[in-house]
Amino acid sequence: MTSSSVTRLALLFLAAALVGCSALEGENDPTKDWSAAKIHAEAKAELNDGNYDKAAKLYESLESRYPYGAYSQQAQLEQIYAYYKQHETASAVSEADRFIKAHPNHPGVDYAWYMKGLANFSDDLGLFGIYDKNDLAERDMKPTRESFDAFKELVTRFPKSRYAPDAILRMNYLLNAMAHDNIAMARYYYRRQAYLAAANRAQDVLRSYPRTAATEEALYIMVRCYESMGLEDLKNDTQRILVQDFPNSHFLQHGIVIPDRPWWRLFW
Repeated sequence: MTSSSVTRLALLFLAAALVGCSALEGENDPTKDWSAAKIHAEAKAELNDGNYDKAAKLYESLESRYPYGAYSQQAQLEQIYAYYKQHETASAVSEADRFIKAHPNHPGVDYAWYMKGLANFSDDLGLFGIYDKNDLAERDMKPTRESFDAFKELVTRFPKSRYAPDAILRMNYLLNAMAHDNIAMARYYYRRQAYLAAANRAQDVLRSYPRTAATEEALYIMVRCYESMGLEDLKNDTQRILVQDFPNSHFLQHGIVIPDRPWWRLFW
Protein backbone atom coordinates (compact mmCIF):
# COMPACT_ATOMS: atom_id res chain seq x y z
CA MET A 1 0.00 0.00 0.00
CA THR A 2 1.40 3.35 -1.03
CA SER A 3 1.78 6.29 1.33
CA SER A 4 -0.95 8.20 -0.51
CA SER A 5 -3.32 5.25 -0.04
CA VAL A 6 -2.51 5.18 3.68
CA THR A 7 -3.20 8.89 3.92
CA ARG A 8 -6.58 8.55 2.16
CA LEU A 9 -7.50 5.63 4.39
CA ALA A 10 -6.60 7.61 7.50
CA LEU A 11 -8.73 10.52 6.34
CA LEU A 12 -11.65 8.19 5.72
CA PHE A 13 -11.34 6.77 9.25
CA LEU A 14 -11.18 10.31 10.68
CA ALA A 15 -14.24 11.41 8.72
CA ALA A 16 -16.16 8.35 9.88
CA ALA A 17 -15.18 9.02 13.48
CA LEU A 18 -16.30 12.63 13.24
CA VAL A 19 -19.63 11.62 11.74
CA GLY A 20 -20.07 9.08 14.50
CA CYS A 21 -19.31 11.66 17.20
CA SER A 22 -21.68 14.13 15.59
CA ALA A 23 -24.43 11.54 15.47
CA LEU A 24 -23.80 10.62 19.10
CA GLU A 25 -23.94 14.25 20.15
CA GLY A 26 -27.19 14.64 18.23
CA GLU A 27 -28.66 11.62 20.02
CA ASN A 28 -27.70 13.09 23.39
CA ASP A 29 -29.02 16.57 22.60
CA PRO A 30 -32.53 16.91 24.05
CA THR A 31 -33.14 20.03 21.95
CA LYS A 32 -32.40 18.42 18.58
CA ASP A 33 -36.09 18.32 17.54
CA TRP A 34 -37.13 21.60 19.16
CA SER A 35 -38.58 24.41 17.11
CA ALA A 36 -37.15 27.93 17.18
CA ALA A 37 -40.03 29.01 19.40
CA LYS A 38 -39.36 26.16 21.85
CA ILE A 39 -35.63 26.86 22.11
CA HIS A 40 -36.29 30.56 22.59
CA ALA A 41 -38.87 29.94 25.30
CA GLU A 42 -36.50 27.65 27.20
CA ALA A 43 -33.58 30.08 26.81
CA LYS A 44 -35.74 32.94 28.05
CA ALA A 45 -36.83 30.88 31.06
CA GLU A 46 -33.23 30.07 31.94
CA LEU A 47 -32.33 33.75 31.54
CA ASN A 48 -35.14 34.82 33.86
CA ASP A 49 -34.05 32.23 36.42
CA GLY A 50 -30.50 33.55 36.41
CA ASN A 51 -29.04 30.52 34.68
CA TYR A 52 -27.07 32.67 32.27
CA ASP A 53 -24.64 29.99 31.10
CA LYS A 54 -27.47 27.62 30.12
CA ALA A 55 -29.35 30.49 28.50
CA ALA A 56 -26.29 31.48 26.47
CA LYS A 57 -25.85 27.94 25.17
CA LEU A 58 -29.50 27.74 24.13
CA TYR A 59 -29.29 31.09 22.35
CA GLU A 60 -26.20 29.90 20.53
CA SER A 61 -28.05 26.76 19.48
CA LEU A 62 -31.04 28.81 18.29
CA GLU A 63 -28.88 31.10 16.19
CA SER A 64 -27.00 28.13 14.72
CA ARG A 65 -30.11 26.16 13.72
CA TYR A 66 -32.43 29.00 12.84
CA PRO A 67 -30.20 31.87 11.69
CA TYR A 68 -33.04 33.81 10.10
CA GLY A 69 -36.26 35.21 11.43
CA ALA A 70 -37.58 37.07 14.43
CA TYR A 71 -36.55 34.45 16.99
CA SER A 72 -32.93 34.59 15.86
CA GLN A 73 -32.81 38.38 16.10
CA GLN A 74 -34.42 38.38 19.54
CA ALA A 75 -32.02 35.66 20.63
CA GLN A 76 -29.08 37.85 19.63
CA LEU A 77 -30.36 40.71 21.78
CA GLU A 78 -30.98 38.47 24.78
CA GLN A 79 -27.63 36.78 24.24
CA ILE A 80 -25.93 40.15 24.80
CA TYR A 81 -27.55 40.33 28.22
CA ALA A 82 -26.63 36.72 29.04
CA TYR A 83 -22.97 37.42 28.28
CA TYR A 84 -23.13 40.65 30.28
CA LYS A 85 -24.51 38.86 33.34
CA GLN A 86 -21.70 36.32 33.08
CA HIS A 87 -19.19 39.21 33.08
CA GLU A 88 -18.05 38.19 29.60
CA THR A 89 -17.50 41.77 28.51
CA ALA A 90 -15.74 41.05 25.23
CA SER A 91 -18.46 38.59 24.13
CA ALA A 92 -21.24 41.01 25.10
CA VAL A 93 -19.64 43.88 23.17
CA SER A 94 -18.92 41.65 20.18
CA GLU A 95 -22.51 40.38 20.10
CA ALA A 96 -23.83 43.94 20.38
CA ASP A 97 -21.60 45.11 17.52
CA ARG A 98 -22.70 42.17 15.39
CA PHE A 99 -26.36 42.97 15.97
CA ILE A 100 -25.90 46.70 15.29
CA LYS A 101 -24.09 45.97 12.02
CA ALA A 102 -26.56 43.33 10.84
CA HIS A 103 -29.78 45.07 11.94
CA PRO A 104 -29.20 48.85 12.02
CA ASN A 105 -32.93 49.57 11.62
CA HIS A 106 -34.23 46.94 14.03
CA PRO A 107 -36.67 48.30 16.67
CA GLY A 108 -34.37 46.92 19.36
CA VAL A 109 -31.08 48.28 18.09
CA ASP A 110 -31.18 51.00 20.75
CA TYR A 111 -31.01 48.21 23.34
CA ALA A 112 -27.90 46.83 21.62
CA TRP A 113 -26.22 50.24 21.90
CA TYR A 114 -27.28 50.50 25.55
CA MET A 115 -25.94 47.05 26.40
CA LYS A 116 -22.68 47.81 24.61
CA GLY A 117 -22.23 50.80 26.88
CA LEU A 118 -23.32 48.86 29.95
CA ALA A 119 -20.92 46.00 29.25
CA ASN A 120 -17.94 48.36 29.49
CA PHE A 121 -19.41 50.44 32.31
CA SER A 122 -17.82 50.26 35.74
CA ASP A 123 -19.36 51.81 38.83
CA ASP A 124 -16.12 51.80 40.85
CA LEU A 125 -14.67 54.86 39.11
CA GLY A 126 -15.73 57.31 41.79
CA LEU A 127 -13.39 59.61 43.66
CA PHE A 128 -12.25 56.98 46.14
CA GLY A 129 -11.58 54.41 43.44
CA ILE A 130 -9.57 56.78 41.28
CA TYR A 131 -7.46 58.41 43.93
CA ASP A 132 -6.57 55.24 45.79
CA LYS A 133 -4.63 53.85 42.81
CA ASN A 134 -0.93 53.48 43.55
CA ASP A 135 0.28 53.77 39.98
CA LEU A 136 -1.99 56.09 38.06
CA ALA A 137 0.13 55.75 34.93
CA GLU A 138 -1.07 52.17 34.56
CA ARG A 139 -4.78 52.99 34.81
CA ASP A 140 -6.64 51.91 31.67
CA MET A 141 -9.49 54.25 30.85
CA LYS A 142 -10.19 52.74 27.42
CA PRO A 143 -13.28 50.78 28.58
CA THR A 144 -14.60 53.95 30.21
CA ARG A 145 -14.26 55.92 26.98
CA GLU A 146 -15.81 53.10 24.95
CA SER A 147 -18.72 52.94 27.38
CA PHE A 148 -19.25 56.69 27.12
CA ASP A 149 -19.09 56.58 23.31
CA ALA A 150 -21.72 53.82 23.14
CA PHE A 151 -24.10 55.70 25.45
CA LYS A 152 -23.52 58.88 23.46
CA GLU A 153 -24.35 57.06 20.24
CA LEU A 154 -27.56 55.77 21.79
CA VAL A 155 -28.65 59.19 23.05
CA THR A 156 -27.74 60.90 19.77
CA ARG A 157 -29.46 58.39 17.49
CA PHE A 158 -32.39 57.48 19.71
CA PRO A 159 -33.13 60.43 22.01
CA LYS A 160 -36.60 59.07 22.79
CA SER A 161 -35.37 55.58 23.65
CA ARG A 162 -36.52 54.18 26.98
CA TYR A 163 -32.81 53.63 27.75
CA ALA A 164 -31.74 57.21 26.99
CA PRO A 165 -32.40 58.71 30.47
CA ASP A 166 -30.27 56.09 32.21
CA ALA A 167 -27.60 56.40 29.51
CA ILE A 168 -27.41 60.17 30.14
CA LEU A 169 -26.93 59.63 33.88
CA ARG A 170 -24.16 57.13 33.22
CA MET A 171 -22.53 59.49 30.70
CA ASN A 172 -22.37 62.24 33.33
CA TYR A 173 -20.80 59.83 35.78
CA LEU A 174 -18.23 58.71 33.20
CA LEU A 175 -17.42 62.30 32.24
CA ASN A 176 -16.57 63.08 35.86
CA ALA A 177 -14.56 59.87 36.13
CA MET A 178 -12.49 60.73 33.05
CA ALA A 179 -12.00 64.29 34.25
CA HIS A 180 -10.80 63.17 37.67
CA ASP A 181 -8.51 60.65 36.05
CA ASN A 182 -6.80 63.52 34.25
CA ILE A 183 -6.59 65.41 37.53
CA ALA A 184 -4.98 62.41 39.19
CA MET A 185 -2.42 62.24 36.39
CA ALA A 186 -1.79 65.98 36.68
CA ARG A 187 -1.00 65.48 40.38
CA TYR A 188 1.23 62.55 39.49
CA TYR A 189 3.29 64.74 37.14
CA TYR A 190 3.30 67.73 39.50
CA ARG A 191 4.76 65.68 42.36
CA ARG A 192 7.55 64.65 40.01
CA GLN A 193 8.14 68.28 39.05
CA ALA A 194 7.00 67.63 35.47
CA TYR A 195 5.13 70.91 35.54
CA LEU A 196 4.48 71.25 31.82
CA ALA A 197 2.98 67.75 31.62
CA ALA A 198 0.87 68.48 34.70
CA ALA A 199 -0.38 71.77 33.26
CA ASN A 200 -1.25 70.07 29.98
CA ARG A 201 -3.28 67.43 31.79
CA ALA A 202 -5.13 70.11 33.72
CA GLN A 203 -5.78 72.05 30.51
CA ASP A 204 -7.25 68.92 28.98
CA VAL A 205 -9.82 68.88 31.78
CA LEU A 206 -10.88 72.44 30.94
CA ARG A 207 -10.99 71.65 27.24
CA SER A 208 -12.64 68.23 27.29
CA TYR A 209 -14.65 68.24 30.54
CA PRO A 210 -15.47 71.92 31.16
CA ARG A 211 -18.59 71.39 33.27
CA THR A 212 -17.32 68.71 35.63
CA ALA A 213 -16.41 68.97 39.30
CA ALA A 214 -12.72 68.62 38.43
CA THR A 215 -12.56 72.07 36.81
CA GLU A 216 -11.77 73.89 40.04
CA GLU A 217 -8.77 71.74 40.87
CA ALA A 218 -7.59 71.80 37.25
CA LEU A 219 -7.34 75.60 37.42
CA TYR A 220 -5.52 75.42 40.75
CA ILE A 221 -2.99 72.91 39.43
CA MET A 222 -2.35 75.17 36.46
CA VAL A 223 -1.75 78.10 38.83
CA ARG A 224 0.80 76.11 40.80
CA CYS A 225 2.49 74.78 37.67
CA TYR A 226 2.84 78.21 36.10
CA GLU A 227 4.15 79.53 39.41
CA SER A 228 6.75 76.76 39.55
CA MET A 229 7.80 77.46 35.96
CA GLY A 230 8.08 81.22 36.62
CA LEU A 231 5.30 82.08 34.15
CA GLU A 232 3.78 84.91 36.17
CA ASP A 233 1.41 86.23 33.50
CA LEU A 234 -0.13 82.81 32.89
CA LYS A 235 -0.29 82.21 36.61
CA ASN A 236 -2.10 85.50 37.27
CA ASP A 237 -4.54 85.03 34.39
CA THR A 238 -5.42 81.50 35.51
CA GLN A 239 -5.75 82.54 39.14
CA ARG A 240 -8.09 85.35 38.13
CA ILE A 241 -10.33 82.82 36.37
CA LEU A 242 -10.20 80.54 39.41
CA VAL A 243 -11.26 83.36 41.74
CA GLN A 244 -13.98 84.47 39.34
CA ASP A 245 -15.49 81.00 38.81
CA PHE A 246 -14.85 79.62 42.30
CA PRO A 247 -14.80 82.55 44.76
CA ASN A 248 -15.08 80.15 47.71
CA SER A 249 -12.46 77.75 46.45
CA HIS A 250 -11.03 75.52 49.17
CA PHE A 251 -7.70 75.60 47.37
CA LEU A 252 -7.41 79.37 47.66
CA GLN A 253 -8.78 79.54 51.20
CA HIS A 254 -6.47 76.89 52.62
CA GLY A 255 -3.44 77.39 50.38
CA ILE A 256 -3.39 73.66 49.75
CA VAL A 257 -0.21 72.09 48.47
CA ILE A 258 -1.10 69.67 45.71
CA PRO A 259 -1.23 66.28 47.42
CA ASP A 260 -1.39 62.70 46.18
CA ARG A 261 -5.07 62.50 47.13
CA PRO A 262 -8.14 64.79 47.01
CA TRP A 263 -8.02 67.98 49.03
CA TRP A 264 -11.05 66.96 51.09
CA ARG A 265 -9.15 63.96 52.48
CA LEU A 266 -6.53 66.23 53.97
CA PHE A 267 -8.82 67.21 56.82
CA TRP A 268 -9.35 63.82 58.45
